[in-house]
Amino acid sequence: MSLGIEAAVFDVFGTMTDWRSSVTGELAAAGGRAGLQADWPAVADAWRRAYRPALISVLSGETPYRPLDELHRSMLDEVLAEFGLDALGETDRDGLVRAWHRLRAWPDAPHGLELLHGSKVITATLSNGGVGLLARLTKQAGLRFDCVLSAELAGSYKPDPRVYLMAAELLQVEPRRLLMVACHPDDLAAAAKTGLRTAYVPRPLEWGPDAAPAAPPADVDLIADDIVDLARILA
Repeated sequence: MSLGIEAAVFDVFGTMTDWRSSVTGELAAAGGRAGLQADWPAVADAWRRAYRPALISVLSGETPYRPLDELHRSMLDEVLAEFGLDALGETDRDGLVRAWHRLRAWPDAPHGLELLHGSKVITATLSNGGVGLLARLTKQAGLRFDCVLSAELAGSYKPDPRVYLMAAELLQVEPRRLLMVACHPDDLAAAAKTGLRTAYVPRPLEWGPDAAPAAPPADVDLIADDIVDLARILA
């Protein structure tokens, strides 16, 4: 398929990495050190579900912009209190915030990016994670992007239109030649409104084996089975 794509930017949490099992494992390890027991997958899910309200609060102007690590810490403190895990100490809490720097890649993601690296398509992250977070995450996860871009560079968060347009500007690519790749329909819909092309990659296990996978937006430009399939489509 030829869409005239010159560059592709990728959501990271969920699309390229398995945040749920990664964060659940680190929560369980921290809880074990503190002698605590909990439904750790449920704690991870609650932490992640606090993400959208926190972003909306920033985007609405209700709270000032803060780096994602700071938002993750405030969300974590609230969730630990909700689950009766206040005994978890400062050192472990700080370590858990950094768990988002250490997420494991989905198995297809590194190979798919390598295939894209051998093509003419420029690849970059476009995540709400900060530049430092993304640099560490992609390095340890073996995700070879040509460039690390973050919503932090726009002083905002997705789905603010400025984030998507910032990526096009910095990559010196017309929006219609820039592809947003994500497993989240809302991310793709927001990107499409700014003129970007969109690609949906399903991640049915993002929220665990019992969750229903999200359906792609009706007007998405292409659907790929995974990142390897995306590389084949864009070849």
